[in-house]
Amino acid sequence: MGNAKIRLFVDQPIGAGQAVALNEAQANYLFAVMRLGVGASILVFDGQNGEWRAEVAEAGKRKGVLICVEQTARLRMPPDLWLLFAPIKKARTDFIVEKATELGAARVMPVQTRFTNADRVKVDKLRLHAIEAAEQCGGTFVPQVDDVMPLAKVLADWPANRRILWCNEHLAGVAEALPKGGDTGPWAVLIGPEGGFSQEEQDRLAAMPQVVQASLGPRILRADTAAVAALVLWQAHLGDWVGDQG
Repeated sequence: MGNAKIRLFVDQPIGAGQAVALNEAQANYLFAVMRLGVGASILVFDGQNGEWRAEVAEAGKRKGVLICVEQTARLRMPPDLWLLFAPIKKARTDFIVEKATELGAARVMPVQTRFTNADRVKVDKLRLHAIEAAEQCGGTFVPQVDDVMPLAKVLADWPANRRILWCNEHLAGVAEALPKGGDTGPWAVLIGPEGGFSQEEQDRLAAMPQVVQASLGPRILRADTAAVAALVLWQAHLGDWVGDQG
């Protein structure tokens, strides 16, 4: 049987004794690429019921069945943190979604701004990147990845109790801008497009009481770098990197 070294996200509920039907891509990966056979162990998670060790019960070229044997980790939810970002070139947008998953964002929201400069965003592909990142980093939760929405519409419907960390290079640093005392209520991080926000967008954000403006340092960062830096700094000050998380 051996130790399970492969982690796989499955889009169906899992639990003790639960049979898990594999799709063609999963079966090809496990049995053709990784050359597993009946009796082999892998780790599976569904984003809701933690991580389970499962054994291969049936192995075929285009399908297969796993049986969940024992839970190996409970579901660990990320902080209530959303990432809003203007999509950029494909590979760098993929990078943002991957790193947001690894760094503990609960929701990823691509937004169309006045100066967003990107090809058509394939959100289904971004969702696959989030799944792959969760498989690789040991996470038991996969963030929600939304369809692209106009920033103006997102802000118009913005919850009154969710603050926004708007990364504005002209203001104080994150450490000075974020509240003290472990305030971990609902938050979002907002990263603008490569061309920056329009004056209208800046005025709208500045007028919102939920918005906290902060700089990410003395150098202007690329959008993908800024997303990672902002998530890291928020996690270090207010997220689940703070204190003993067990």
